Amino acid sequence: MSRAPDKTGPSKTGQSIEAALEKALDPLATALKRATTRPAAPVATPAAAPGKPGLAVSPLAVPFPVIAPIGGVEMATARAGFYKHERDDLVVFRFARGTTCAGVFTRHKVGSAPVDWCRRHLDAEDGGKDVRALVVNAGCANAFTGKPGADAARRTASEVAKRFGCRQRDVMLASTGVIGVLLDDRKIAARLGEVEARLDADVHPTEQWAAAGRGIMTTDTFPKGSYAEAEIEGYKVRIAGIAKGSGMIAPDMATMLAFIVTDAAIAPPVLRALLGLHVRTTFNSVTVDGDTSTNDTCLLFATGASGAPRIGRVGDRRLKSFSAALDRVMLDLAHQLVRDGEGATKFVKVTVDGAASPASARKLAKSIADSPLVKTAIAGQDANWGRIVMAVGKTDEPVDRDHLAIRFGPHQAAIDGAVSPTYDEARMTAYMKRSEIDITVDVGAGRASATVWTCDLTKGYIEINGDYRS
Repeated sequence: MSRAPDKTGPSKTGQSIEAALEKALDPLATALKRATTRPAAPVATPAAAPGKPGLAVSPLAVPFPVIAPIGGVEMATARAGFYKHERDDLVVFRFARGTTCAGVFTRHKVGSAPVDWCRRHLDAEDGGKDVRALVVNAGCANAFTGKPGADAARRTASEVAKRFGCRQRDVMLASTGVIGVLLDDRKIAARLGEVEARLDADVHPTEQWAAAGRGIMTTDTFPKGSYAEAEIEGYKVRIAGIAKGSGMIAPDMATMLAFIVTDAAIAPPVLRALLGLHVRTTFNSVTVDGDTSTNDTCLLFATGASGAPRIGRVGDRRLKSFSAALDRVMLDLAHQLVRDGEGATKFVKVTVDGAASPASARKLAKSIADSPLVKTAIAGQDANWGRIVMAVGKTDEPVDRDHLAIRFGPHQAAIDGAVSPTYDEARMTAYMKRSEIDITVDVGAGRASATVWTCDLTKGYIEINGDYRS
């Protein structure tokens, strides 16, 4: 689930202030990209039934992390029955009064009813100032369903609002699953009593988050979570998040849902600016298959339960530690989407250096990462740098052919527009057998750089998508 500059972007209020936050915080965020991204010590959680029966857990899967209690939020899951097989497919978050929220959504021309609902209410005057709940279902996208789909979304929000004593507009919605199927909101309403009881149960936060992560899976093979801590004026603040997505994943969010909660106290405009800043180099810099979805949603909630002073101004220097921690969580979740790419066996980092501009570097990196020919070569453990040359040259971006250089990890494949004199096929082949591969391309046209993460393209991708609806 590349956001701001491309098809997907933050709510309109955030766009006007994003530049100020970037000026204050972007150097720190950029430096953190070079560091490891998994926060906290991971812990094994009970094996999750995959979103679709019969799928083997990705060989690139990572353990679900330990997540400390975050004040002001509870979550619970239930089986609403959107899937034929036995699994939870409904997740509900309940937030304390005064919880703020911001969102980033797909710019797909056929947005879903839940995306329309959230965007409308978060963009409204005073939007995001007191959000009390989030309802997520898997198994039905409620996209391309017209007015009946919008009515189903509204009824869902209304039922939850009655139980939680809030306005409909204070309930956020998200859906994932098959496009073109109308949401049967009665299935959700029938389980709300059960969900309420579970919200009040004494369950360890790690298991709450892990269960929520499992509840939103579709073709995912493992639940995706992340956790980090930061400091605001001497107060510890915590950030936790989950995400789902393994196919239809491309910059501009993809068929991705991500929900992040912090106990910091942060005003909605600042949350919007933070999302706009970090989504570009996290969720908008991953791709599995180049396809963007109708339902892409990333929501960030701040409960204020930590006791830390409220941050109401973009560019407040007290945000530095928080911004860095949020960036780590978002990048960690984005990487896990790639690690769970449908049929993936290799995690691939593509870096373009020497580009004429950051936008050009990003377009070049995406061209390489999205190329089926490049991705199938990686699946076949073939360092076919000719396919990378193809992907670079087809973009119409400025490239100096006679200075083009390509590396696979530490191994030089091409330099100065020709095969490297040090090229060693045996070493290159051995490197391509690794599960994590770095590809670096210098196009010799300037000084800008960009990084995109992707995976290989295998027969497994075809098998999973060939019977997606069955």
